[in-house]
Amino acid sequence: MNAHSIRHIVIAGGGTAGWMTAAALSKFCARTGVKITLIESEAIGTVGVGEATIPPISKFNTHLGIDEDAFVRETQATFKLGIEFVDWGALGDRYFHPFGSFGFDLEGIEFHHFWSRLAAMGEAKSLEDYSLNTLAAYAGKFLRPEESHGPVMNKLAYAFHFDASLYAAYLRRIAESQKVERVEGLIEHVEQDSETGLISAVTLQDGRQIAADFFVDCTGFRGLLIEGAYAAGYNDWSHWLPVNRAVAAACKRSGSLNPYTRSTARTAGWQWRIPLQHRVGNGHVYCDAYMDSDTAERQLLETLEGEPISSPNHLRFMTGHRRQFWAGNCVAIGLSGGFLEPLESTSIHLIQAGISKLISLFPNTTDSPIERDEYNRLMTDDYEHIRDFLILHYKATTRSDAPFWDYVRTMDVPDSFTNKMELLKNAGRFFRYDAELFDLPSWLAVSQGQGWGPQGYNPMANMLSEDNLRQSVANMSGVLAKTEQAMPTHEAFIERFCKAAPVPMEIK
Repeated sequence: MNAHSIRHIVIAGGGTAGWMTAAALSKFCARTGVKITLIESEAIGTVGVGEATIPPISKFNTHLGIDEDAFVRETQATFKLGIEFVDWGALGDRYFHPFGSFGFDLEGIEFHHFWSRLAAMGEAKSLEDYSLNTLAAYAGKFLRPEESHGPVMNKLAYAFHFDASLYAAYLRRIAESQKVERVEGLIEHVEQDSETGLISAVTLQDGRQIAADFFVDCTGFRGLLIEGAYAAGYNDWSHWLPVNRAVAAACKRSGSLNPYTRSTARTAGWQWRIPLQHRVGNGHVYCDAYMDSDTAERQLLETLEGEPISSPNHLRFMTGHRRQFWAGNCVAIGLSGGFLEPLESTSIHLIQAGISKLISLFPNTTDSPIERDEYNRLMTDDYEHIRDFLILHYKATTRSDAPFWDYVRTMDVPDSFTNKMELLKNAGRFFRYDAELFDLPSWLAVSQGQGWGPQGYNPMANMLSEDNLRQSVANMSGVLAKTEQAMPTHEAFIERFCKAAPVPMEIK
């Protein structure tokens, strides 16, 4: 190591972001001699909006050596096959955004082009009938795909619903077993080198000073280090994604253990339902320009399926991200780096993305402008790609029953969104930009579900005769239906492999 090598990393803040970072960095730093300290205070609450996830979380857990069944038990988790959207395109509409793909490609051409051709002939079933995830979700089925199950079953993709606070506690145990030191305390001041401007230490409320070479800001919306020390700035996207408030409450579960999240559009935003083994998480996300907090809370409580087991928790946020995720010798991960509403369950994924990019670009010295610039470029791309996908849900609507929906239906949108949608709406063409998170099946599911589906199809889909097309698609539908029918129920799978121990129903 030279004089400017990274010998000590301080993670400011715990919660999901802090302990995900600590668990991952401690695993990769285990043999390098780099010390990791996490500073958090029990006096500071955490924002619990990230209980639903998307499939890449499995990769993160696998890298940490986590046994999936143990993880599900420890976090009171359930499995997630996608998201059901209610009342988004129009009042009374309902559609499903599944993980995984639709159908099977034929002759090297994507399946949806053949489906669109069949629809033009007036003979296609709903696109959802060609998604194993959708069929299984609505039937309440789940089975973890294994290599021996064959290509049809292995098209099933899944994620989890889990208790974020239990997940953080689970990762804390892993991190501390890998020699991460936890320090209890409130950070009061950030010390910077007078010549370089780099952060040299943080001073706690009780006067203790903790010096380090590199810092990770997981202090939430405050951005105590990234904004407090570096004034990183913020790109405000509330003109495209105007919801800026949320009220959350847990309740007892009275319905079935659905293997999917539900998002129901309301008059000034939307409401989530996330089923866990021990409770149901609920939240009402809304724009305060069109609804006050008392009304939002009342609407949430009136629509709970069971008895509330927590007091309503009100949250404020601004969609967007820091202009610099990495400034000086500090990287902001989680809410300190930015926030995108949890409409597509991307909050925890963005933490994971920030961690993986930091590991890939981990600096050799305390001041590494090349790695810093590339990190900022990649994270900005991630946020912008997800932003455009979220905009689709609001822009692709015919709702005119409330001022909020009038605004989002008619708002101007980024050119990157317009270009993508013109290709998709014209003839179902889609090109994934860089390494953007949401691929064709996701854009297709939401656009088709909300009435913005393809108007035509790739003429290469005419290579099959009509009879061959009918037979191929019918065979495909039959195989998917039989596969779903052979799967166990979601509850039976959990009962057999990963049932969690009961917990007290009182949640603080």
